[in-house]
Amino acid sequence: GLTVGVIVHDLDDRERREAYACDVTYGTNNEFGFDYLRDNMKLFLTDYTQRGLHYAIVDEVDSILIDEARTPLIISGPSEESTDKYARINAIIPGLKREVDYTIDEKAKTVNLTEQGIHTVETRLSVTNLYDPDNIEILHHVHQALRAHTLFRRDVDYLIEDSKVKIIDEFTGRVLEGRRWSDGLHQAVEAKEGVKVENENQTLATVTYQNYFRMYGKLGGMTGTAETEAEEFAKIYSLDVVVVPTNKEMIRRDGHDLIFRTEKEKFEAIIEDIQERSTRGQPVLVGTTSVEKSEVLAKLLKRIKIPHHVLNAKYHRQEAMIIAQAGRKGAVTIATNMAGRGTDILLGGNPEYLARTEAGEAEPEPDKEAQWERAYAAALEKSRGLCAKEKEEVIGAGGLHIVGSERHEARRIDNQLRGRSGRQGDPGSSRFYLSLEDELMRIFGGDRIKTLMERLGMKEGEVIEHPWVNKSVENAQRRVEGHNFDIRKHLLEYDDVMNDQRLAIYKLRRTVIGADMPTTKELALDLVEGVIIDEVARACPERTHVDEWDLAALEEMIREQFAVNVALDNLDDVTREELENRVFADIEKAIVAKEKTFTPEAFYGVARVIYLQTIDQLWKEHLREMDQLREGIGLRGYAQKDPKQEYKKEGYNLFASMMATVGATVLQKVFRVVIQAHTEEDYEARLKAQRERQQRMMRLG
Repeated sequence: GLTVGVIVHDLDDRERREAYACDVTYGTNNEFGFDYLRDNMKLFLTDYTQRGLHYAIVDEVDSILIDEARTPLIISGPSEESTDKYARINAIIPGLKREVDYTIDEKAKTVNLTEQGIHTVETRLSVTNLYDPDNIEILHHVHQALRAHTLFRRDVDYLIEDSKVKIIDEFTGRVLEGRRWSDGLHQAVEAKEGVKVENENQTLATVTYQNYFRMYGKLGGMTGTAETEAEEFAKIYSLDVVVVPTNKEMIRRDGHDLIFRTEKEKFEAIIEDIQERSTRGQPVLVGTTSVEKSEVLAKLLKRIKIPHHVLNAKYHRQEAMIIAQAGRKGAVTIATNMAGRGTDILLGGNPEYLARTEAGEAEPEPDKEAQWERAYAAALEKSRGLCAKEKEEVIGAGGLHIVGSERHEARRIDNQLRGRSGRQGDPGSSRFYLSLEDELMRIFGGDRIKTLMERLGMKEGEVIEHPWVNKSVENAQRRVEGHNFDIRKHLLEYDDVMNDQRLAIYKLRRTVIGADMPTTKELALDLVEGVIIDEVARACPERTHVDEWDLAALEEMIREQFAVNVALDNLDDVTREELENRVFADIEKAIVAKEKTFTPEAFYGVARVIYLQTIDQLWKEHLREMDQLREGIGLRGYAQKDPKQEYKKEGYNLFASMMATVGATVLQKVFRVVIQAHTEEDYEARLKAQRERQQRMMRLG
């Protein structure tokens, strides 16, 4: 008896509203997050699509709340800045030398200029002092260009498609369509690759998955690989991890890791293993960490004429077909992390998919539908027999064999790959092949193993296989996981400052949008009171006599702020509070006059729209200021100050200043507004135009 809705990409607001009104709403984390941001940019309560954030159940919860935790959802608008600077800075980067002009910390994934490098950059860009406040932006873009050239690799972190730089998700191996790196990094990569440099966007609204899902009253999720991250779920989300036993006993055999001296030796051993197993009919799935590595292995297999399929970000359109055949007799599939999460590889192949391929993929024409159904039914019968026969042969050969060509930074991702085999009690096997040249081993754990190899006098091609090695690799992964957890926790502490401000501003926005005429009047009078208290405090300091008060300045301020002339005379022996009340009474009279001139409905209707537009404009500028504060806050550490505390303090000051400016700006506009008489049709047409303008502005960045 429950109603069910689903949110997909191309729905309009009406369809989204209907889906969210259901008892259960399915959708992707992206759609939910962006709908939340878009709702908080709307000008009318009736345009909101989401209801309250009550209960969320997240599938593959570790992927979204941990792997994607640092990913901000951003709605942005185009900025007016020129893109010439990216090409100018990019031109000088190839001439800089590693260890002379800059150093790289691969563990922290950072790159820094040396003293010599600073001098070189200043000379080549004709800049006197790179660290002068006026040149901070140039310094920032030099750093981003250095990162683009040294830390971001083509076919590993991104690929070029249709003359555009497209990001590859390091956890799933998929292309993240429409996503761009922020802070000028994407532009730096575009300049490096010689493709068109797109304008940097200005942030209009942003939230991270961490903070979006933490807003739900109740939160839960499912995944096959949460146990290794139990500490993070507990500390960040207050979620316990409960391990549910498998439905059928798991009989997959997981071999010890094999470690080789070089990557070349490792690849040779992998090819040998694939050849031996596929020859006897055992299907093999090879997991790689990047597009680049998957293509190296594909070339080696091609050389010895072993048929195979490659599944990576370049060939993602054939994903369903490749996965459907990956469990067939003797099949060899090379895949990036795309084939990991949630993929069910059927031993012997997928009969429905084979039948669909035979009957024809395209939707049949209406008059040929019955003919296609008959062809599909016949093909399905035949495919079922073929797949059942192959399944027996595959089980006899040992089930699906998983080859890991490298260990990932997180144990979870390796467990995801292993978990493609041995599902529902099927037989299977897995083994990881490593080399001392692998990124994980080189950066986090290779030295001890390298020393051991040299001590044992190991020659080229020889291999280490020992439980001690597995332990050593696992420890390296634990160190990386701990390091990444610290980074996420650190970033969350910074983002919490922004999150508190976001919640406050969105709460105010929602109050203003939902306000009826009496509530709008109350909100306006609250602003008036706040401004009067501030200005009286400025012109009439505490513990001073009336004679010392700057009443002329106060009169000028009231004229400037409210477009109202007040005469502050005969003030003998009044207190500051009495003065505030007198000014407030004069402003209230001006408001009553406005109500009579324009009607209360028209006056407060316009006041509400002005309030919303002012909040949106100043919030957008505030987001930019907070970004700039965040960029430079690390330098406070050199002054023996805690950057985190400084960020909290200055962030609060910026927010308080913005809120004061919102009040003052709204009142300045409201008291000067001239409302023209319009028919009902004119009003509706203007509302429609306003909505359309807002829809155009909401471009996803």
